[in-house]
Amino acid sequence: MISSKLPDVGTTIFSVMTALANDHKAINLAQGFPDYSPASELLDLVARALYEGHNQYAPMPGLLLLREAISVKYRTLYGLTYDPVSDVTITPGGTAALYSAIATVVRSGDEVLIFEPAYDSYAPAIRANGGVPIPCRLLAPSYRPDWDVVRSLITDRTAMIIVNTPHNPTGTVWPAEDRATLAAVVDGTRIVVLSDEVYDHICFDGLAPSCLAQQEGLRERTFVVTSFGKTFHATGWKIGACVAPSSLMAEFRKVHQFLAFSVHTPTQVALATYMSDPSSYLNVGSFYERKRDLFRSLLQGSSWKIMSCEGSYFQLLGYRDFSDEADTVLAERLTKEIGVASIPLSPFTTDGVGDGVLRFCFAKNDATLEQAALRLRAL
Repeated sequence: MISSKLPDVGTTIFSVMTALANDHKAINLAQGFPDYSPASELLDLVARALYEGHNQYAPMPGLLLLREAISVKYRTLYGLTYDPVSDVTITPGGTAALYSAIATVVRSGDEVLIFEPAYDSYAPAIRANGGVPIPCRLLAPSYRPDWDVVRSLITDRTAMIIVNTPHNPTGTVWPAEDRATLAAVVDGTRIVVLSDEVYDHICFDGLAPSCLAQQEGLRERTFVVTSFGKTFHATGWKIGACVAPSSLMAEFRKVHQFLAFSVHTPTQVALATYMSDPSSYLNVGSFYERKRDLFRSLLQGSSWKIMSCEGSYFQLLGYRDFSDEADTVLAERLTKEIGVASIPLSPFTTDGVGDGVLRFCFAKNDATLEQAALRLRAL
């Protein structure tokens, strides 16, 4: 028998709620995946790559053509220069990229500051590598950092700060002043920043997509993680990327090569071709803004409190006006009784305390959203 590194970690809330949705044949607005297919052009490109013989190992850092396409994206969209040879690595999904970056930096006893509610892979990855997660609570309804609290939590043992914007689960997007403040906070320290930007193209209401590394003082210390699955409606492909300065990326690849080595070759071939047309990713924000607006309009006048949503494809809905239940209890009850599955916020926090809200994924067909909203309005 072995002694568990993660004795208190069980099945993720995403798996739990999806299984419950399947058991009760509920509409699944819980786990963040679309119920529609990627573009047919992209599917055709994958098929073509398969039949053209691109079926063996890709290079460990990823196919150079795809890394070049990513480099072009960061240069044209964000004004950032990343050398596709030394600064870009393709990974088996965003979560693997996050894990590799954490394993690259964190040593036994190191502290890593995470903003909560936080995506649930951060803390276990930190602990599995001997580190100590330090939670910093983002307070409703703005879910913006309290920088005085951030400063109070930083010690000489702080090795990393993890940032997620656009944010899962709250849908907030960091404004320029928060990026600038973070740069000032880490100036003169050894702290490395890990920026989870898997929803980078999904910003609303005139907010332009941004990258944390655009901020002066952050680029040379920041790993940036992105996800093709989120951008191109293909979460099951599990393909992402990490970009960072060569000094950081050289160490990242030492972990990556033994964690995954390489990623599905034909998909890389297809994505490299597909991304040669920038509209493939530049139109993603407007696509999801329409879905957000539809879902919100369908719930206007209901008992739900519609929270702000600046980015990502998640909408928080407050329920305190009609229930004082714990969020996990309500999420389970709604799945069983009205057939709509959601995600409670409390599992995203260390103390297990939610804010009286549930998270709903609106990356769904319009008909799915209409049916779900009809059931939610009945409360």
